[in-house]
Amino acid sequence: QVQLVESGGGLVQAGGSLRLSCAASGRMFSIAELGWYRQAPGKQRELVASITSGGTTNYADSVKGRFTISRDNAKKTVYLQMNSLKPEDTAVYYCNLHTALYNSWGRGTQVTVSS
Repeated sequence: QVQLVESGGGLVQAGGSLRLSCAASGRMFSIAELGWYRQAPGKQRELVASITSGGTTNYADSVKGRFTISRDNAKKTVYLQMNSLKPEDTAVYYCNLHTALYNSWGRGTQVTVSS
């Protein structure tokens, strides 16, 4: 069983930065594809960024050039560095770990960007 715990959310002014972290348990971390998703009120959950076990990254068009996903397999942690934040980035951000056997979600961390 895999457990994911997000941290690092908060309230920030537009143009500011936040760094989200997601710590995982279990032995599947190094072979897993990891992702950050977000869900704003009244909207569907959407993919923000993902990173494969080999380090290949993928970003939503809305965050390209502003957000960076990275992983530390030794610490079993995935990060999301968010720069130049905009009010439309306000959402609950969720960490996801995916392998052939698991598809696990964290409980989420709130990010609020004020204008």
